[in-house]
Amino acid sequence: MKYEDLLKETAANDIYIIENANFKSRADGLINGDVIGINKNVRAYRKRTCILAEELGHYHTTVGNILDQSVTDNRKQEFRARIWAYNRLIGLNGIINSYRHGCQSLHDAAEFLEVTEEFLSESLQYYKSKYGICTTVDNYVIYFEPSLGVFELI
Repeated sequence: MKYEDLLKETAANDIYIIENANFKSRADGLINGDVIGINKNVRAYRKRTCILAEELGHYHTTVGNILDQSVTDNRKQEFRARIWAYNRLIGLNGIINSYRHGCQSLHDAAEFLEVTEEFLSESLQYYKSKYGICTTVDNYVIYFEPSLGVFELI
């Protein structure tokens, strides 16, 4: 999913975006009600996409102020928003599509999916924790161990 698609989604949900916010904190992105801010210091297109997706995840899954991450429930809500972003930007079908596109490395797949390598790597760790060593989707098997592998069933 492209950054522009996320912008359309925010507009459809009447969410206002401040793309060059000047934060006093070191946060890359924040949401307050129906306003999302992306730190002006974040310049990389792919990183902005990941940040916007996570903030949209907060819009859809988070209740209240969760800035204090020493609170267990706040950490859980942060994780739920991150999972929402993983599924929105990547998902198991995104992994399969990157394989079908001929991606041979994490870098290639991240570039194809228009996310950062770090975001893709974290999403793969999450999917591995959710599905275990492998999972089947349609006619494909996705292996998460010993490394990422996608195989088409014949």
